[in-house]
Amino acid sequence: MTLPITFADVQAAAQRLAGVAHRTPVLTSRTADARTGARLFFKAENLQRMGAFKFRGAYNALASLGEAERRAGVLAFSSGNHAQAVALAARLLGMPSVILMPADAPAAKIAATSGYQAGDARSEVILFDRYREDREALARRVAAERGLTLVPPFDHPLVMAGQGTAALELLEDAGPQDHLFVCVGGGGLISGCATAAKALAPGCRVWGVEPAAGNDVQQSLARGEIVRLPEVPRTLADGAQTQAPGRHTFAVMREAVDGVVTVDDAVLVRTMAFLAERLKVLVEPTGCLAAAAVLEGAREALPDLRGARVGIVLSGGNIDLARFAALVAAPG
Repeated sequence: MTLPITFADVQAAAQRLAGVAHRTPVLTSRTADARTGARLFFKAENLQRMGAFKFRGAYNALASLGEAERRAGVLAFSSGNHAQAVALAARLLGMPSVILMPADAPAAKIAATSGYQAGDARSEVILFDRYREDREALARRVAAERGLTLVPPFDHPLVMAGQGTAALELLEDAGPQDHLFVCVGGGGLISGCATAAKALAPGCRVWGVEPAAGNDVQQSLARGEIVRLPEVPRTLADGAQTQAPGRHTFAVMREAVDGVVTVDDAVLVRTMAFLAERLKVLVEPTGCLAAAAVLEGAREALPDLRGARVGIVLSGGNIDLARFAALVAAPG
């Protein structure tokens, strides 16, 4: 079976991103190791440009466009991090961008996205109701009306390959891992990361982590076909409020992902507090999914991790400080 991306695609993305994306640090914590009995390596993509791994895939996709497409501009739809990533990548490459964002996206993400400039063309933000409007249909209509190139948030080979450079760097910097945990929304990050991990460390088991309220990928892999949830999941993990995996991402996940587990919102909040207190990093709820599963949320569904080397992708850190404080201070 021919998959949408190969390790060579991830390597090509790494070359495009060299000197542009941050090579984010790999963090460790003796407290986290003691708590799990494993040796944990946290890839801090919350410290990436615009605060999330999404910059990798967005820049890789935009940098691959032809001159005519660059002049016309790009369109993206996103709950926030892909929006910021496309807006920033467009600014760096000198092209205009139009971004569709849900009206209830975090205010900090909307403000950051609308603030990026591409020469004299400001990044335009169009808000929509994620619970009542079909964002993909809206995006296709606006792109067609304005002659823009649509850059989807996850189901695009160049986006997937770009995201995979996070795992490529993690394994290069921290060495081979026995397990790799990655958050899952539409599957772009885990598809790229699994492609890199299986090439560099064939024995590495790759685990996806979804919010318990939205386990579309878990259901899809169990059935062997794409399952679409009837409504948008209600979860703090706004970056994982997808209703179904993409066609390209599902093809890769079915071949390269060893399993998917879930965690609930309460565990995400406790993990946010732990990472802030122990690793001194600010991570948004979606960015905590992988860490939450390892630290406490899904141990019963996982193999024994004691003594193992475990890579964990902290996927993003874009959250309002007031919102972060309110969540971690709430009882329970």
